[in-house]
Amino acid sequence: MKCISWNVNGLRAIVKKGFVDIFNELDADFFCLQETKLQAGQIELDLPGYYQYWNYAEKKGYSGTAIFTKHPALNVQLGMGIDEHDQEGRLITLEYDDFYFITCYTPNSQSELKRLDYRMKWEDDFRDYVNELSLTKSVIICGDLNVAHKEIDLKNWKTNRKNAGFSDEERQKMTDLLNSGFTDTFRHFYPDVTGVYSWWSYRFNARKNNAGWRIDYFLTSNDFVEYLEDAQILTDVLGSDHCPVQLTFNLADKSDSIN
Repeated sequence: MKCISWNVNGLRAIVKKGFVDIFNELDADFFCLQETKLQAGQIELDLPGYYQYWNYAEKKGYSGTAIFTKHPALNVQLGMGIDEHDQEGRLITLEYDDFYFITCYTPNSQSELKRLDYRMKWEDDFRDYVNELSLTKSVIICGDLNVAHKEIDLKNWKTNRKNAGFSDEERQKMTDLLNSGFTDTFRHFYPDVTGVYSWWSYRFNARKNNAGWRIDYFLTSNDFVEYLEDAQILTDVLGSDHCPVQLTFNLADKSDSIN
């Protein structure tokens, strides 16, 4: 199974930059988007062979997530069932026989960390949500989680210690999530690799200079790690300020695998 996650920073814009060609070339079983920035009916994608699941923000042109998959879900949940968090289209959960598949667009703490208190509440509730799911079956989480976990995960860590995405508080919440029973799949395969990022500012020629951050992830519950084959960051794919991240896994030896 090949899984892709990509913050497209506006789906209508990236469609004009060749999104469908990239989508077809990658040929993923699951292709997840964050920051679609649209409402129902504002775009129609012809993706033969794929089921489409969307979650839209109430605010126009803001946030939003989608999953395109070759495998119809047993059940679909939009949001985490908490009204405070479910207005911005940030979460989709698909249920399958052997796992839950989640795409997530974690709220940004914003400049001067003015949304940090809300972010902390989101983090705690999201951790509770996925841990509750993991009591039933394995959980796969992908998306823009808006945090560079370790110093190795961004170029200029010394100057970003108190900035959104690298505050001590946000980094600790990622640690708490992983410690609750999840694995950062890229670091599982490449614990010491440096200079590989998934987001670059549009300013200061950041992408050209590779002054980036690794804030896009695939996490899996620890009991799923044995099925993982590889995790990649597709830095050569252009069109957004983020690049896609990829996970491959194989359930061939597991009975009653995906429906």
